[in-house]
Amino acid sequence: MARAQILASVRSHALALAGTPAFAQATADDTAAAVAPVGEDDIVVVGSRPIAESEELALRFQRESLSLVSVVAADAIGRLPDQNVAQAISRLPGVAVQRDQGQARYVNIRGLPLNWTTLSVDGIQIVSPEGRDARFDSIPSALAARIHVEKAITPEMTGETIAGNVNIITRSAFDYGDSHVAARGGVGYIDLGGGVELEGSLVAAKRWDTRLGDVGILFSGSYYSREMRTDNFEIDWEVVEQDKRPGGDARVWPREIENKFYRLTRRNWSLSGRLDWSPAEGHRVFGSATYTIFMDDEFRDNYRLDTDDQQNSAATVAALAQPCTGPIPNPLPPGTTGYADICIGNTPFIGTIFGIDFDARFRETSYRQSVFTNTIGGDHDLGGWRIAWRGNFTRAVDDRSQPFLLTYTQPGFGTGGVGAVNRVTATYDLSDRKNQQFQIFRTLRSPTGVLSRGERVMRFDLLPHSLSSITSLDAVDTTRSWTGRITVARDTSLFGETELRVGLQFDRRTKEAIENQLTLSGTANLTAAGIPLSLNDLLGLGERYRGKLPIGYTFNHFNQETASAFLERAQARSRYNPLLANTFKVTEEIWSGWAMAITRPQWGSIVYGVRIENITNTGAAFAQIGGSFLPVSSASSDANLFPSVHLNWDVDETRKARLSFNTGAARADYSVLRPSFVVNDANEIITGGNPFARPEKSWGLDAYLEWYLMPRGIISAGFFYKNTKDTLFEATTVFGSDLINDLPPPRDRSGYVITTTVNGGKGWLVGFEGALQAQLSNFVGKDPWWSGFGIQANVTLVTSRATTPAGDRIRFPGASDVTVNIGPYYEKFGLSARLSYQYRSYFLSELGGPDTGGDIYWDNDAELDASARYAVTPYLELFFDAANILNGPGIRWAGERARTIEFERFGRRFMGGFRATF
Repeated sequence: MARAQILASVRSHALALAGTPAFAQATADDTAAAVAPVGEDDIVVVGSRPIAESEELALRFQRESLSLVSVVAADAIGRLPDQNVAQAISRLPGVAVQRDQGQARYVNIRGLPLNWTTLSVDGIQIVSPEGRDARFDSIPSALAARIHVEKAITPEMTGETIAGNVNIITRSAFDYGDSHVAARGGVGYIDLGGGVELEGSLVAAKRWDTRLGDVGILFSGSYYSREMRTDNFEIDWEVVEQDKRPGGDARVWPREIENKFYRLTRRNWSLSGRLDWSPAEGHRVFGSATYTIFMDDEFRDNYRLDTDDQQNSAATVAALAQPCTGPIPNPLPPGTTGYADICIGNTPFIGTIFGIDFDARFRETSYRQSVFTNTIGGDHDLGGWRIAWRGNFTRAVDDRSQPFLLTYTQPGFGTGGVGAVNRVTATYDLSDRKNQQFQIFRTLRSPTGVLSRGERVMRFDLLPHSLSSITSLDAVDTTRSWTGRITVARDTSLFGETELRVGLQFDRRTKEAIENQLTLSGTANLTAAGIPLSLNDLLGLGERYRGKLPIGYTFNHFNQETASAFLERAQARSRYNPLLANTFKVTEEIWSGWAMAITRPQWGSIVYGVRIENITNTGAAFAQIGGSFLPVSSASSDANLFPSVHLNWDVDETRKARLSFNTGAARADYSVLRPSFVVNDANEIITGGNPFARPEKSWGLDAYLEWYLMPRGIISAGFFYKNTKDTLFEATTVFGSDLINDLPPPRDRSGYVITTTVNGGKGWLVGFEGALQAQLSNFVGKDPWWSGFGIQANVTLVTSRATTPAGDRIRFPGASDVTVNIGPYYEKFGLSARLSYQYRSYFLSELGGPDTGGDIYWDNDAELDASARYAVTPYLELFFDAANILNGPGIRWAGERARTIEFERFGRRFMGGFRATF
């Protein structure tokens, strides 16, 4: 980070605290100031120890903050393989991430559910393309000058958070003294599949001191791509209702065993521009625009053993109702497959199943998630009155399109299993949760209908398969948000020295989901479209599998050009039809007002006040009754008060104690609030959304002690507590509304049973957070070679309970009992090197039941990354990064660890490149 950038950033924050126009949280983090001569308290990053010095900058912001916050500065973001914002903040205290395809995506703050974390850019809340579940992998870390994780919310921040807010502070030309150009480029290799990784970014800024005032322009752009493959197996579990033998209600069987092999390319790119104008001292006006897009192009080969294929057949039902006879194994009953049959010697983890379907599904996805946010604003000092205003428009698009899904199936089982000879017999061994094994054989059938194992089959393409359907999905969700805000502040002599702030804000957000799908199925329709039915037509030109998973068969990946040609023929034969069950439009309008005070006695500060939010929701969607889709509209409103008090006690020059009481709420996602319903009048059953879901509410306490080491470093420890109510869970309850009574045929449907997302009971979470950041130079001086060693480490311990609508007490989804980050580093003689180890214990992902084998958990996760930098000149730096060194798998399990649901490896990544500053 350049010297001028550090000076401007620190002075900006110092001016904000002193009462310049950048006074509000909405503006304090994105305000710039002119660069003055170097003073004794300035932080000057000269490049000799960039980790330690940027760490010192982050700690300066943290120390001077009026509420509990953790900060990561720009140079620290670039110090490790931090491609996106989620990964960049993952090493901060109290932060844990959830990954997809090995890439950090969602953020859990202090063990609370991911949808309770909000995202803002320069103080303006951004609705993620996905909705309330803020996705951070769609935002490149290259955009950020700093990232603040705000854990205790003040009245000027949105009340729409319980866990905390991640505020991304973008760059400004006022961060630099004059002109500034920074470039970064890298190329890398992924050892699983031999994929290529590319990275590039550029920042250019210029300031002019004109007769009209100080003017600054900044442009930045970034690009990142990763070609990768994954090794995967997945198992779906269930309690088999037909198993009437003793202990059957406790046995959990594998109803599907499958491999999903991904070939994918993920890309992020961003563009941003900002114009700042300071016409006079105490006045600043700016405009900014930022566009980011995350692109995920995937080809997936999915091979699936449908083990419960004949679960409901008369022969199977009769067999599973009979006790075993004599010693096990008993003979296989005629016309059955052996699924869930303990009498023939099968167990849930080891066994043989005869005459089942081994099908294949080949899919292309073309996901696009983009955010286009535009802000204008100003800060003005008007003779003691300070005014800050902001206007913002943001468009977030979630394109979930799947160009094609081709499904190939084997012939039917037939009466008494006469067709089983054209299907497979599979032996499975799932006893090793990290190494699922199954082998494929041909199926033999005796004259009496008893099935048995034939010769082994090693090549998937030697099995009889036929194309059964082609589908293509065009699905786009678009969220448009408008925000207007004004804040007024004035210093008073109340209670000695008190700053008063009041503000008003209006938000309008509209999310619209539109889906259209093409389906062409059946032999006659496919043949008429000129689409070959044989699987070999799709696999013949495909490349060989290059993964490392020991699977019991070989195959070629499907050829995407051939599949696309099949789709074109299907499009000529059929058309896309709207999926009205998934089409909706939800609008929310929020009026917010707040009043707060900052009293500054000699020993520190007290921040106290209240925020009020009035929310109006309207929705439009469809109800499916019989074969008809009928329009439905809904409306609801709610008002909430959010009081908070934050006490910051400067114990002495190096120690600060923080106590806070804060409140917050998390509103249901737009997909929950949609008035979409599927109604079964015959059975009086409804499934769908819940436009009347109430916000989840909480109050919390924080008690922290921070000891700032001189000249840089920190030791901190703290306890936190959250008390919640109305926590949202999926459950079945009485509908209790007349909303759809008038839909034809009209009748009273208020007493029907609905399965949807509903408010549950109360909950609580309590935890401890400890952090250490220190350098040996603090204790031995700067001269010895070993003074370059330092450490960044933190631990978070959490325990929690929440009450479901059924009255069950569970841990909060996303809450790991233990989260640990350890990062030793060395910086001296132009070399900067660091290791980063991250660990989080298992956590609840979602509630399950008999049809899933129990609640779903993500297993313990351990990650190790390494980074090395060498400064060739003051302006040129070479780097090497290694990511996912342990190459540990991502594992999900159901009910107990032995029941693996998903196992996936992603490969190690290595990248080298340069960073230049001018």
